Amino acid sequence: MELQNTVKEALNALYHHPDDAVRMQADRWLQEFQRTIDAWQVQRDFEELPSEAFRPLRDSLNSLLTAFHKGPPKVRTQISLAVAALAVHVPAKDWGDGGIVNWLRDEMNSHPECIPSFLELLRVLPEEAFNYKIAARPDRRRQFEKELASLMEVALDILRACLNISELTEQVLEAFASWLRLRHRIPSSTLASHPLVLTALSSLSSDILLEASVNVISELIHYTAARNSGGVVAHMPLIQVIVPQVMSLKSQLRDSSKDEEDVKAIARLFADMGDSYLELIANGSDESMVIVHALLEVASHPEYDIASMTFNFWHNLQIYLIERDSYVSFGNEASIEAERNRRLLVSFRVQYPQDYADLSREDLKDFKKTRYDVADVLIDAALVLGGEATLKILYMKLVEPGGSSGNGEHSNWRSAEAALYCIRAISDYVSVTEAEVMPQVNNLCIFLLSDFLLVTFVRPSLSAIQVCLTIGAYSKWLDAAPTGLSFLPSLIDILVSGMNVSEDTAAAAALAFRHICNDCGKKLCGSLDGLFHIYQRAMIGEGTFKVSAEDSLHLVEALSVVITELPSDHAKKALEVLCLPAVTPLQEVINQGPLVLGQTTARELTVHIDRLANIFRYVNHPEAVADAVQRLWPIFKAIFDIRAWDMRTMESLCRACKNAVRTSKRFMGLTIGAMLEEIQALYKQHHQSCFLYLSSEVIKIFGSDPSCADYLKILIESLFSHTICLLKTIQDFTSRPDIADDCFLLASRCIRYCPDLEASNSILTFLSDIFDISNSSQGEKYTSIRDNVIIPRGPTITRILVASLTGALPSSRLETVIYAVLSLTRAYRSRALEWTQDSVSLIPSTAATEAERLRFLRALSEVVSRGDVNALTISIEELSEVCRRNRTVQEIVQGALRPLELNLVNGVVV
Repeated sequence: MELQNTVKEALNALYHHPDDAVRMQADRWLQEFQRTIDAWQVQRDFEELPSEAFRPLRDSLNSLLTAFHKGPPKVRTQISLAVAALAVHVPAKDWGDGGIVNWLRDEMNSHPECIPSFLELLRVLPEEAFNYKIAARPDRRRQFEKELASLMEVALDILRACLNISELTEQVLEAFASWLRLRHRIPSSTLASHPLVLTALSSLSSDILLEASVNVISELIHYTAARNSGGVVAHMPLIQVIVPQVMSLKSQLRDSSKDEEDVKAIARLFADMGDSYLELIANGSDESMVIVHALLEVASHPEYDIASMTFNFWHNLQIYLIERDSYVSFGNEASIEAERNRRLLVSFRVQYPQDYADLSREDLKDFKKTRYDVADVLIDAALVLGGEATLKILYMKLVEPGGSSGNGEHSNWRSAEAALYCIRAISDYVSVTEAEVMPQVNNLCIFLLSDFLLVTFVRPSLSAIQVCLTIGAYSKWLDAAPTGLSFLPSLIDILVSGMNVSEDTAAAAALAFRHICNDCGKKLCGSLDGLFHIYQRAMIGEGTFKVSAEDSLHLVEALSVVITELPSDHAKKALEVLCLPAVTPLQEVINQGPLVLGQTTARELTVHIDRLANIFRYVNHPEAVADAVQRLWPIFKAIFDIRAWDMRTMESLCRACKNAVRTSKRFMGLTIGAMLEEIQALYKQHHQSCFLYLSSEVIKIFGSDPSCADYLKILIESLFSHTICLLKTIQDFTSRPDIADDCFLLASRCIRYCPDLEASNSILTFLSDIFDISNSSQGEKYTSIRDNVIIPRGPTITRILVASLTGALPSSRLETVIYAVLSLTRAYRSRALEWTQDSVSLIPSTAATEAERLRFLRALSEVVSRGDVNALTISIEELSEVCRRNRTVQEIVQGALRPLELNLVNGVVV
């Protein structure tokens, strides 16, 4: 009790005391306390418990279980979970009495009054076999699952005996469902007549036992479809018992008197049958079609949570049919018609609710998710029925009475907007040569948007957005269809009108405009003057245009890709016009002098620089872009010189330069020297990481050019020598991760694209690229340089990598470290094995057993001898899990693996 009070006082001080020093002292005391034997109960590692304490602990927990046999169910559950967790750690032979299941049977016989408590323990046992929060070793967890599977018959005998106590039926069924999840191979003929199965089936008609019965039947359905149990054919005796009983519940789906949770449970059974018996259904037999009709009932249920249970089935059915390359095999004509009708049933779910304007943010999020899910279902329909057939069905929803209105009234905007959303969802699956419905859809879009724009409030605005997005979604059709060109002028006019409605509508219109220009660029070359007029009005915010700065980038990209279709001589002139709305305001600021330029907000500059960046990215005329950058360089240089302190402006400007380098490549020769000279000088003063990133892009393009070698060598040495000064301590890496990240990217680019220039140990620390250098086209001749650096440090590097795998780095970085270990092993083979063995041997046996360490080393050896990477990944993940299972173990491992060569003095590596 005294110790408990001390712990409570320390916790209270840690979280509530106003004095920082007291809180730190409490934190240190609690950390030390967790390492003591008295605190084993707050640890996750069973191995911290003394071996002689197991029996008293088991007996103590059992006493609690019997004492609370009439107590609150939640308490019994928690005690049962504690006993089950203990069983996960303790092998059957150490548990005694033939393992926990036999022990449990004996306890039930000795204390029949406590059967409810023991039933709860029997239920949670199989569940805990898959609970990875229990810090058991992987081998032990697998062994525990095998122990339970071997005692399946004993467990079922216990449950069958408990059926004699009627008030325990629900508990028995829940425990039975839990044991079925082990997927032990019980013959179907045995299960078909087993009392537990028959009880579950007969209890489907009981309101009280329905949920427990559904859980059992659901597990049985999954069991009959499990591939490792012989498949559906082998389980026909059981299937023939289950399916008729489940099908008898179909009428209850529409029973308004049924509780919603009960309807959900019944719907889940039908969904499980659909998922499990997919192959049978896909063959289209009359017997399997009864399941499809039941699934149609579920899909048309007004509650989304119920209807959405079938979505996974329709998606998997689509995949199965497409993979078999057979649409006919869907079934007879009646089945296909039923499928078409089902697709109609889901379309109404995307319709905005009447109270849309009053929905909370969470409700809006749920509604959007519903629309995405229905869109996925409609895509499944298009894949099975064909895009054209699905389009026809959805178009009829658009033009049916109530679907659209042409009288200026907007009472039907919801159904029209919903139909357009569905039509847009399947755009990728409608043939670009479709000639029957799409012309009508486009005519209707023109009509609808004109109608909706008569009134500019939320409802028509939402519909206008959908019209714009639908137009953009079918841009490929506009390009390829014989009648597509005739629609382009009217549709572009409609999109321009949309840019005047609201910011949201303008965003949709700008996006659609980009899609049309991307796909119809050649057709629009003759209309460039008109497009430039739209572009310039949007850029300067003329009139009632409501295109935001972010959405204006869609228009920039749109005009850029049209210019790409022009001949080179015309492209240069068009590019000047395209740049003008962004260049003019920048020049005006610069003309006002350095003081004004320095005081201008970053946003006022970057909005224009970002537009230029997009132009340089999407105008695919390398020479024209290079000429444009050369003309604009004085503007760029002025901004570099005055605003080098401003990270946001520098990142924007470097992005523009990067895009220009990527597009122009060797044509940038006249400007690239001045650009790199500028950022090399500015980096020393302002330490902007984007300068490193831009340099790495230049290295990628020009690194293999011998004529650039001398200049690039000076650049690289300058950048790295200064970066080394910035990253002297571990704290420096933590405080400037952007510098570290871009530094190593630059190092990697140097190794890949200009290995002749590599002369710094800083570059060689980027391990994976260093180890793999001999695999590059010219890298083999530099292997000796690499080896001279790596081999003397091999044991230390390997030790650091093993420490990283076992806890020094977050588990999210595991994949990256695994690749480094793999690269090291491939490069140095037996030598790497020796280094790794020496490092792994340092891991204390209390953290990882000899068998666990050997499994890892054996897998590494397989990489050397046979190139088996999969086994290595699995073994590393298991070793990592073992060494990270709690903080105490992790600290022990890291303490053992910390290289002696790395002495930290005030955070400095010496």
